[in-house]
Amino acid sequence: MLVVKDLTKKYGKTVACDHVSFMLEPGTITVLLGPNGAGKSTVMKSVIGFLKYEGSVSVGGYNNKTVEAKRLLGYIPELPSLYPNLTVSEHMEFLARAYKLTDYKPRIDELFDRFELTDKKKKYGDELSKGMQQKLNICLGLLPQPKILLLDEPMIGLDPHAIKELKSLLLRLREEGCAILVSTHMIDSVENLWDRAVIMQKGVVRANVTHEELEARGETLEQMFFEITEETPEMLSPDGNVTGADE
Repeated sequence: MLVVKDLTKKYGKTVACDHVSFMLEPGTITVLLGPNGAGKSTVMKSVIGFLKYEGSVSVGGYNNKTVEAKRLLGYIPELPSLYPNLTVSEHMEFLARAYKLTDYKPRIDELFDRFELTDKKKKYGDELSKGMQQKLNICLGLLPQPKILLLDEPMIGLDPHAIKELKSLLLRLREEGCAILVSTHMIDSVENLWDRAVIMQKGVVRANVTHEELEARGETLEQMFFEITEETPEMLSPDGNVTGADE
């Protein structure tokens, strides 16, 4: 459903992403892992269409920058970007009208109840705490019920209840056939939540492995992550990949 092929992004002479390739299947959760500066956010912003890049990104068979692709994509950024002069309810109403949604009010009520925003409906964006802003940020991303959902460090700033509710919703979306990509450097936040893991370091994909493949090798995601991100030169094969890691 989402195919990223040879995505390369440069900032001057600095290569932020170097021929990154992976794909998302319907009804799966893929985690994009890597330390800070690995290129994860650059990949996410390129996929969503915020950045220019080399390579290709296909969404449901459409180029990611087409209207058809954008109707399928949902994005929850790491940092909320709210309108200071709109209330919590007005943010949701604005988005619903922008997407031309119908019968959306019950879904808004459900999201507000899950993320404890019901009593914050009349508060303005700049009146919310950082945690509450992130909760609204998540609600805005989930409201259109996208077929493909991208989340960039979604757990940061959330309280335990909100984390539990978000994980529950992601699992439900997976069951409904949504393709989900979660970018994070916090491995424990996605424990038992993922079907495929893509691990990046220094702008390059070092591993692309399914949950089943990793279990068959008797290795945990944490073990693979640190093997890659704390690699020594002798651990690298001639092509720059970690010896034994899946392409």
